[in-house]
Amino acid sequence: MNLRPSSDHPHGVFVSVDGPSGAGKSTIVQHLAHLLVAAGDDVHVTAEPSTGPIGQLCREVTETVTGHALACLYAADRYHHLEVEVRPNLEAGRVVLSDRYLPSGLVMQRFDGVDLTFLWQLNAEADRPDLAVILDADPEVVAERLTDRGPHNRFQLPPDSSRAEARFYRQAAERLIQAGFNVLRVDVNRQPPEQSAALIRDRLLAF
Repeated sequence: MNLRPSSDHPHGVFVSVDGPSGAGKSTIVQHLAHLLVAAGDDVHVTAEPSTGPIGQLCREVTETVTGHALACLYAADRYHHLEVEVRPNLEAGRVVLSDRYLPSGLVMQRFDGVDLTFLWQLNAEADRPDLAVILDADPEVVAERLTDRGPHNRFQLPPDSSRAEARFYRQAAERLIQAGFNVLRVDVNRQPPEQSAALIRDRLLAF
């Protein structure tokens, strides 16, 4: 396929995939990576929090650090992730797929009452992805999945967390669209992950 790079990322293509916990982000990213590799693209898959030192710290303190402090820590990881992993792979001409990125940075700390405007300003200098994919999932279905697998962090403990997270992602998507981001919203309720991945690949083909 050999995706064409954009003017923002002249050497590679940057795609982020975000959405509520339990929506199937990681599975969809893996399917998308396989589709792109099969089509001849050089693909690098990554995730946030990153595997770097700040990302590791994020994972360690998420249960005990809250609000603005945690939001700043996640933003620091995002900027470091861009510097040491995302940009070098884009410069090498690869398609970079990130499992969570800026949209998640506009969502998760809202559970701690952090204002969306603050989160937007905190992440204002982060690179724009060429395509920001946001998964739309039925909160009831997601809540069922989270119950089956168990919560991964404190944000998933409240009984209405899935409904709140879906609402926060809708608001984040609207904010990104208003700012001119290239956003693709994918309804994952009525199709298997491989179909969602194919839909994202088809959008990338239109670049």
